Amino acid sequence: MADHAIRKLGIIGAGQMGNGIAHVAAVAGFDVKLHDVAEERINAALATIDGNMARQVAKGGLPDEERRTAMARIASAPALADLGDCDLVIEAATESEEVKRKIFTAVCPHLRADAILASNTSSISITRLAAATDRPERFIGIHFMNPVPLMQLVELIRGIATDDGTFETSKDFVSKLHKTISVSEDFPAFIVNRILLPMINEAVYTLYEGVGSVDAIDTAMRLGANHPMGPLQLADFIGLDTCLSVMQVLYDGLADSKYRPCPLLVKYVEAGWLGRKTKRGFYDYRGEKPVPTR
Repeated sequence: MADHAIRKLGIIGAGQMGNGIAHVAAVAGFDVKLHDVAEERINAALATIDGNMARQVAKGGLPDEERRTAMARIASAPALADLGDCDLVIEAATESEEVKRKIFTAVCPHLRADAILASNTSSISITRLAAATDRPERFIGIHFMNPVPLMQLVELIRGIATDDGTFETSKDFVSKLHKTISVSEDFPAFIVNRILLPMINEAVYTLYEGVGSVDAIDTAMRLGANHPMGPLQLADFIGLDTCLSVMQVLYDGLADSKYRPCPLLVKYVEAGWLGRKTKRGFYDYRGEKPVPTR
């Protein structure tokens, strides 16, 4: 496949990451097909994308005519078979290896032989995921940061079988999105989350051990380390279930006790307090402004 051959993009998963990828790809001129298990989720994603683009227009970052053109490039794909004519398909489902493997098994029979399949996983082995497909040579990790329209970085991760053509084509695609590429080896959690999530986990331990309150910890890191948001606020934004999943991947994959997930993080996830998306995490978001829960 020639580098310029990616024209039509398929995305599996219409949540925060999937709709963000669809947004930037459509603005960059790619035709996009968006799939999820329920059509109402796709419709909700399209409404979210339209709203986010409208905010860009209001801030002068996107002409309204380009917004309308970009929205017209995004099509609903209720069935996996609808992705059959895509040049590249990116899986952006929940951070669960079991879920991702099931998706790859289901979608592969519908794809063209020369189509590239990618995962937006933030931590799971690309080599292992590729082994669940019929095309390990044409499989790669393309990890976008959240929120996709605002964050500049994309991590590219080759599995052991990923061929040079797949890698170069993926690099070209990401470059056309006007994103900056960081190439990572296929180790647990790659680069960003290998560094970021243990920091968040340590912040949870600091709370768990009573060293400081939620407010004290976040204020300390915002003002003392010049971080744009505190680690516990950031954990809520990422999703505490995702934070826990990444820490478990690190702990299982590297067998080092320094990656042991904090018991308090586990407790919050067990309670269903997953952060902003469930209105409660280290902060309670149900009122006018977030209030620390500890």
